[in-house]
Amino acid sequence: MKIDLHAHSNVSDGTQAPGAVMASAAEAGLDVVALTDHDSTDGWAEAALAARRHGVALVPGMEISCRTMEGISVHLLSYLHDPAHPGLLEEITKAKDARFTRAERMVSLLAEDYPLSWEDVTHHVAPGATMGRPHIADALVAAGVVADRAEAFDSILTSHSRYYVQHYAPDPVFAVELVRAAGGVPVFAHPVASARGRIVGERVYQEMIDAGLAGLEIYHRDNPEEGRVLLRKLADRHGLLVTGSSDYHGAGKPNRLGENLTSPEVFARIEEQGTGTPVVR
Repeated sequence: MKIDLHAHSNVSDGTQAPGAVMASAAEAGLDVVALTDHDSTDGWAEAALAARRHGVALVPGMEISCRTMEGISVHLLSYLHDPAHPGLLEEITKAKDARFTRAERMVSLLAEDYPLSWEDVTHHVAPGATMGRPHIADALVAAGVVADRAEAFDSILTSHSRYYVQHYAPDPVFAVELVRAAGGVPVFAHPVASARGRIVGERVYQEMIDAGLAGLEIYHRDNPEEGRVLLRKLADRHGLLVTGSSDYHGAGKPNRLGENLTSPEVFARIEEQGTGTPVVR
């Protein structure tokens, strides 16, 4: 079985509709794929219909944007949770609203120096999608300011840029607790992707594990090999699941479906633990 547990649609910052992501997964030879849009489950229904049509098993999921008390960004993958759980729904709604307000402020700042308007950005956002910096990047590409998203994030949209604005994000320990309360399976996404910014230390790992963290996404292109060694040791010491994923965004990133995979044994354990919503077959 070929299992990829991290993919995005245009419900967040991917470039394909949820159904198209499922079609691409089938074309890539995947047997199982997780749809994990940022702070949103709005793509589940369309993805489920397409998954059945294309003969791919769908793991309904989500990627929750979190931030530690030190200001370090943490991304938490949630699999098979109840999308209507009140506590989790309240937090992701708060985060989604904050992303919108943050984007408005960033565009206002960028417009002082670049030919960019709010309408230019919203043109790249699918109806109801979670607004994010990638949409601003797409508008900058369309305006000819940068060549692609990667250049935008390496320069104008970096967290060190004067145009950068933070948004509300829950503490990762609290997010783990909420995912478990919603019957979901929480997995720490690309934990040592240091090129993206600061990474957490031992205390945060331990607190997340104590709160119910199920696993670590170790096999991801942004985790350097030396970091993977440390993560494997941590997983062995605490009995955590080890996953591998592409973090597919369509044309939004170079990541290709199936470039990293999760074992059938780990997938079976995730399915056993998830009680909020079933795998779609």
